[in-house]
Amino acid sequence: MQMNATHTSFVALGDSFTEGMSDALPDGSYRGWADLLAGRLAAHAPGFRYANLAVRGKLIQQIVDEQVETAASMEADLITLVGGLNDVLRPKCDVPKVCALLEEAVERLAPACRQLVLMRSPARRGPVAVRFLPRMEELFGFVDDLAARHGALVVDLYGAHVLGDPRLWAEDRLHLDGEGHRRVTEAVWQTLGHTAQFDWTEALPDSLPVSWPARRAADLRFTRQHLVPWIGRRLTGRSSGDGLPPKRAELVPFEL
Repeated sequence: MQMNATHTSFVALGDSFTEGMSDALPDGSYRGWADLLAGRLAAHAPGFRYANLAVRGKLIQQIVDEQVETAASMEADLITLVGGLNDVLRPKCDVPKVCALLEEAVERLAPACRQLVLMRSPARRGPVAVRFLPRMEELFGFVDDLAARHGALVVDLYGAHVLGDPRLWAEDRLHLDGEGHRRVTEAVWQTLGHTAQFDWTEALPDSLPVSWPARRAADLRFTRQHLVPWIGRRLTGRSSGDGLPPKRAELVPFEL
């Protein structure tokens, strides 16, 4: 394991979390932690190259089928793989199968790069998340074991209390906002052995309680704009990423 190494290339694999939802830019596109990390790494390595194969909504089988071989063939210095959470958040999930597919991906990716990074994904605090916590913890326990066996690093976002704060999540309650992604970038940066730029685990300042009418209005808006469409996609077998290409399909120089 090489810590604080100079990486000259980086490939990110995954779903909406790695694509960058919901760290929105003025033009409507998404930035996210992987783009931010690429920018930091590029500042220390002239000619730095970056690819992001992530597509929102992808399940672990799709990540294995559509992203893993492509990423391995790029022979990048650094690869990040985050997947499986979309699977465990579905009503029915075969967690051992998800773990087996994740292992298949790691077995292909670990020998193809200098450093592989895995993550324990963050979870928003709230009544919905509680239902899925046992599955998530089973998956994350396997991630730890997998990393130990293959020399990968693990970024523990799930264990960071601050990333469960609803104020770091977008209105859809599924994706981190811009500040959340900034903290994830710092978490990965520090895990790679670089000097800390700030304490990404620091709690947000206390805020005044939100009134019941405001909470009710937010719940209704969330249900109408996000929950109902999400249920509709589940019932019809569609995904938010259907037909979308990878974010950055080629390993090319990254412009700061």
